Amino acid sequence: MSDDHTHVQEFFTARAAGWDSRFPDDGPAYAAAVAELGLRPGDRVLDAGCGTGRALPPLRAAVGPSGQVLGMDLTPAMLQAAVRAGRHRNGTLVLADVAALPVRSESLDAVFAAGLIAHLPQPGRNLRELARVVRPGGGLALFHPIGRAALAARQGRRITPDDLRAEGNLGPLLAGSGWRMTSYADEDARFLALAVREG
Repeated sequence: MSDDHTHVQEFFTARAAGWDSRFPDDGPAYAAAVAELGLRPGDRVLDAGCGTGRALPPLRAAVGPSGQVLGMDLTPAMLQAAVRAGRHRNGTLVLADVAALPVRSESLDAVFAAGLIAHLPQPGRNLRELARVVRPGGGLALFHPIGRAALAARQGRRITPDDLRAEGNLGPLLAGSGWRMTSYADEDARFLALAVREG
């Protein structure tokens, strides 16, 4: 396992047990972001870097009983927290790395990724892997329940020009990875960039 993976696992393992209690009011923001992804009943969707599975209930509600919901995360402790919260009833949880997804090419309709992009060791390559598993015309939602400026303030840091989530950086990054950005919102209450799989 690379040092990047080890660092991510250590970071989230240490925080998994108390993760949901730290952010108890994020549910409506997750539901609203899922709604903007435009899923339909019967769709197949991946929650990439699902953590404790907070997106799984609204994803299941969007695709209905005939749809498929996958939640994948690199950190076993996060998946265990998702099970303790009962969210495994809304989708299939899989221990997996977004750098090498155990999913057939073009087999999904969409990917939802909350808080993921900041933790990707090779963002361009990793976004290409997400594009691989989504059918042409399928969707991607890059979401965070707090905007970039508010998150930086919470963490006691400043936003830097090389921030991947800046619109001027993210658009070209997505375009070079098989995606076309269709909308971008960076507000105090949330960050949400939507993209469509090219091809």
